[in-house]
Amino acid sequence: MTLLVLAAALGVVAVVTGIGVFVADSMARATFLLLASFVAVAVVLLAFGLAYLGIVVVLMMTIEMMIMVVFMVMLMMNPAGLEPMTMVHNRWGARLIALAVFAVLAAGALVVPWPVRPGPPGDPTTALGADLMGPQMLTMTVLGLAILATIVGTVAVSATRGSRR
Repeated sequence: MTLLVLAAALGVVAVVTGIGVFVADSMARATFLLLASFVAVAVVLLAFGLAYLGIVVVLMMTIEMMIMVVFMVMLMMNPAGLEPMTMVHNRWGARLIALAVFAVLAAGALVVPWPVRPGPPGDPTTALGADLMGPQMLTMTVLGLAILATIVGTVAVSATRGSRR
């Protein structure tokens, strides 16, 4: 019961912060709201015992959002993406499309005949990790470090020395 209450509360947090992404008036605020939404979903995954997926979501989304903020600060004309701006164009069209997509997905979830599991489940996290990585775990770890080094090198090379104002 406690797990269900935690999942429901974090689900509300994820939805509210997800809506906040489109209500926020700056890119930086929208980025951090999106990060909060993803972290809430990751905590739900961790609470349900899906440690691998939860940790992957936290690591990937945190790193991706921080890189996005760094590039916003470097490249946007408004300082740090904090100047007010509208994040949505064609509000009524976007709302209609969003409601239509939600209705189709909700109807699909209610109409589709869900399969019945024949027996007790195994450990899905271990099975997924073994299927995704298998014997290539060292390769993927080295690849991740190489990608991180490339990102840091790109930022270091593209950064200007001093201010041009």
